[in-house]
Amino acid sequence: MGDHKEQPLRVGAAVRRRRRALDLTLAVVAERSGLSVPFLSQVENERARPSKSSLERVADALCTTAVELLAAADPACSVDVVRAESAEYAPDAQVRPLVRGHHQLHATEFTGDHDEVRELQLRNDKLMYVVEGAVEVEAEGRAHRLGRGDTMYLTGGVRHRWRATVPDTRVIVVEVADHIDAVEDRHNVGRR
Repeated sequence: MGDHKEQPLRVGAAVRRRRRALDLTLAVVAERSGLSVPFLSQVENERARPSKSSLERVADALCTTAVELLAAADPACSVDVVRAESAEYAPDAQVRPLVRGHHQLHATEFTGDHDEVRELQLRNDKLMYVVEGAVEVEAEGRAHRLGRGDTMYLTGGVRHRWRATVPDTRVIVVEVADHIDAVEDRHNVGRR
């Protein structure tokens, strides 16, 4: 029970996310696909499963492919617990994903002596929280030292790199997923 891998794919969630990302109504998708609004609503709410041809029509209406929608489908669970004992640490990296699947947020736990030698520039926002130890973050040409309990928020597009300055440092990083257009949304606030 609650095992992420046992759940069937939720293509409706992928259809809804794509439709909303394009800022389309169900009526527009219905018109473009030749399918009815009630049927599309049932698909999005997981009450109906589209046939292969219907899914292709929906994908065309959403300017994508059926394969992409299936790849973006979530397992059918709205609650997923990632247990500490199921940690899948790489021997050297000591990185553990805290969220599984294709979601709006990515969360990762870094443990140990992390040193990001390459500069990162993410499309969307990022939050870093130091659980234990200390890190140094270089952002916008300045070095910022963070200790236990400190957080740093970086908006999308900020160039940065970070490293642990104390052995056995633990950092939680939460990022808005790349498939979400959060950067555009921030700039459109108040214009609608």
